[in-house]
Amino acid sequence: MISMKRTAAAGVAVVLSVVLAACGGAPANTGPVDTAESLADKSSFNPQPYENLRDGGTLTTALPEISPQMNVWQTDTTLYSRNVWNWYNPLLTTFTADGDAVYNPDYLTDVKQETVDGNTRVTYTINPKATYNDGTPIDWTSFEAAWKSSNGSDPAYLPASTDGYDRITSVTRGADDRQAVVTFAGVNLWWQGLFNNLIHPKALDPTVFNQGYVNTPHAEWGAGPYTLQKFDPQNGAVVFERNPKWWGKPGKLDTRTFLQMDTVAAVNAFRNGQLDAVAANGKDQLAQVTGVPGTEIRKGPTLQLNFFTLNGQSPILSDPQVRKAILESIDRRQIAEFHFQGLNYSAEPAGSMNLLPFQKGYTDTFSKVIRYDPEQAKRDLDAAGWTVGADGIREKNGQRLQITYVNTGDNAVGKAVAGGTAAMLKNVGVQMDIRQVPTSDFSKIVTGREFDVFYSGVSQGDPYGIAYICQLYCSDSQLIRSGVHDPKNDALIRSVNTLPTPEEQYAKAAEAETAAFATYGFMPTVNLVGIYAVKTGLANSGAGRYFSTSPENIGWQKQG
Repeated sequence: MISMKRTAAAGVAVVLSVVLAACGGAPANTGPVDTAESLADKSSFNPQPYENLRDGGTLTTALPEISPQMNVWQTDTTLYSRNVWNWYNPLLTTFTADGDAVYNPDYLTDVKQETVDGNTRVTYTINPKATYNDGTPIDWTSFEAAWKSSNGSDPAYLPASTDGYDRITSVTRGADDRQAVVTFAGVNLWWQGLFNNLIHPKALDPTVFNQGYVNTPHAEWGAGPYTLQKFDPQNGAVVFERNPKWWGKPGKLDTRTFLQMDTVAAVNAFRNGQLDAVAANGKDQLAQVTGVPGTEIRKGPTLQLNFFTLNGQSPILSDPQVRKAILESIDRRQIAEFHFQGLNYSAEPAGSMNLLPFQKGYTDTFSKVIRYDPEQAKRDLDAAGWTVGADGIREKNGQRLQITYVNTGDNAVGKAVAGGTAAMLKNVGVQMDIRQVPTSDFSKIVTGREFDVFYSGVSQGDPYGIAYICQLYCSDSQLIRSGVHDPKNDALIRSVNTLPTPEEQYAKAAEAETAAFATYGFMPTVNLVGIYAVKTGLANSGAGRYFSTSPENIGWQKQG
């Protein structure tokens, strides 16, 4: 399963790759300004074949949070959960920078897709050596467990996404236990985005599925070239070592470590040589890491999109006219400037959360619903009964129009977005108080809906963003916690992926997304650029658009 995952707004994290940071002397912006399109064909992750990696060495990076929910199939998971999960669990499919699927022969010896009686059927043949760490064979029942927990038919499960799995009619045993036959209702164009990970059948019990992985990673239910050496969320550390039970290509690294750090600490740790790679996606961070001896800067497009969420379940924001006015008050071009100032990069505001601006089928649907118009926002608030008080803040029935924005972490860009948004809202008579919390509180804030306004991100895990439209917009969505998704839109949203051609799906998705934006619960802002400072020689890690790889392919390039 690869679906969209939440991220903290200012942090960029590539699956299986790097993380946060900064510290140094500001580079001058010279030459043409980069865009996602201009960087698309430029390799910025030092692609190297397995044979070019040396044996040994360590890799240490930072994460904004060691997320409590370690089951990536469950709804409370984050991108940070997935970064950790992929280092010790089966990873069946990865993607090239151009978005082509790559099947891992250590797990799959054959994948066959065909159309039978108008239905997509996929047959997965599993490597006979494939075994979980507890000795359980990896067989067709793992595919069945993934389907049963994620198809949405049993309300006892809280899956991260039902998209795609809800259209499977059966998962059956093939020629033997080492073959899984997956049959869909009708055509599924994006089937390669499914079953990229597996879940151990022992986790199929709903209580275990929902709660059993919280701060408990279950290394015995994993499989792969690495296994857990240490999992210490209290002190913010996860360490992996080579897995003695692994049957495939061995990992090149001796150990792989994640440390929980906010931005400033991660920058300093990189400069001091304690981290091997760090994200530098703000001008201050980039300035601080540029020129550190023995390092290089890698830059490229990402699959991360930032967005505002308005909590429609909070008293003031329960009024859709107030939510509409707030969205009309926010200048997304200014938000983009906060992100890209000093980075020699430019991007238009994102008009979709379904597809990124550089993807085929992208349409700016958000502008059909909301445009930056403070004067219209003032009129909307007038109509909703909020009148301007003596200090410029609006009031209604003795209550001030006062809301809380929660900002996670010490990232300078995140603070600029928070402060800039507060100023924009004050201009129309809304007082927005900023509550600052550490990035380690990210999951708690989101899952508990402890905010009026929250700025965060989602990251696609594969090239098939349109495949996850229901995860974004259906009324039971747990990804966007606005609480105002309209059940009346569900049938339209769910119809998108039933259509037989990409072009028909793109058109229907634009219609469905327009309806979803009209709930006034969220606002896409910008598709982020990925800029990383890494120690020279780190291979298969950085900014690679759709690129992902399995853990044994990450390590240090041979010298000479």
